[in-house]
Amino acid sequence: MIVLTAAALGGAAVHAAEGPVKLVALGDSLTAGYRLPANAAFPAVLERALKARGRSVEIANAGVSGDTTTGGLDRLDWSVPDGTDGVILELGANDMLRGTDPAVARKALETIVVRLKERGIPVLLAGMLAAPNLGAEYRARFDAIYPDLAKAHGLVLYPFFLEGVTGHRANTMEDGLHPTAQGVETVVAGILPTVEIFLDKLKPGR
Repeated sequence: MIVLTAAALGGAAVHAAEGPVKLVALGDSLTAGYRLPANAAFPAVLERALKARGRSVEIANAGVSGDTTTGGLDRLDWSVPDGTDGVILELGANDMLRGTDPAVARKALETIVVRLKERGIPVLLAGMLAAPNLGAEYRARFDAIYPDLAKAHGLVLYPFFLEGVTGHRANTMEDGLHPTAQGVETVVAGILPTVEIFLDKLKPGR
């Protein structure tokens, strides 16, 4: 009986030693929580939602307002430390708003994905859609970036990060772009099932 109890305790200790799944949300102001308190930003709200569903997770906020895909690439190594189990990659909105050539954004995002994969860090790719006023050709090229990269690299994809936010006044700030606290809750409710799929791929059974 003593041996069995010790073994059980040992197993529990090993499980506890594993600790929570550590995610990094790498993004722009949509991740950072523009004009919102830290506890209302996307990573914090998502972490609470996952914990409420019994998930042991920690999500670091590596969002920088105004950041582009190339900016995210430039700071990748220090934004995603060793020991990170997975990354939620949310970049591209600022490239689109500036009318940056979609080829530039595609290359930067793909380089981020490849470099993380080389480090053994899986990526959940959060997609973005181009604004209608940028024209059909630009929209087609930009909107294709995310599904193309997801297919090419076997990524879990959430097609549109701002689903349920864009065009909904209560969910956006006066600028019509950034989510309100309610908007962030909407984002989290939408992306939550995809994040759980991602987590199950990282740590089966958790």
